[in-house]
Amino acid sequence: MFSGASAINLDAKGRIAMPKRHREPLHAHHNSQLVITVDIQSPCLLLYPVQEWQQIAVKLSQLSDTQPAERAIKRMLLGYAHECELDGNGRILLPTPLRQYANLEKRAMLVGQLNKFELWDEAAWQQQIEESRIAILNEDLAANQRLADFSL
Repeated sequence: MFSGASAINLDAKGRIAMPKRHREPLHAHHNSQLVITVDIQSPCLLLYPVQEWQQIAVKLSQLSDTQPAERAIKRMLLGYAHECELDGNGRILLPTPLRQYANLEKRAMLVGQLNKFELWDEAAWQQQIEESRIAILNEDLAANQRLADFSL
């Protein structure tokens, strides 16, 4: 399971170095293989260990090709999906279309989300955090059944 936010940089070739604390689990449990795709709700990328992506692919295969919304989701997630492997230095190359989608240039944030990572442009991440904080403050959490029973 992945958690925590790490500030990282893209190099001139469009590569990122996976933080060291994530490299060993990715290597040991996932053979250093990832699938990168776009987030259909936020301007960021999603990085899935290949076994996690296989579960997503099964769900995607069950979506209809005749329902416009389902077809659009399949096109986005599968169309941008890119398989990659950590190199010997723990780096992965982000293809240009994926970097463009998430507006990734130099500074980025890699955010663990249990079974996957999100990869954000650093400024977009900071903006999203502030927007999320405000949304949480303005939300009636008791009205949401799952959140009403959630405590830390």
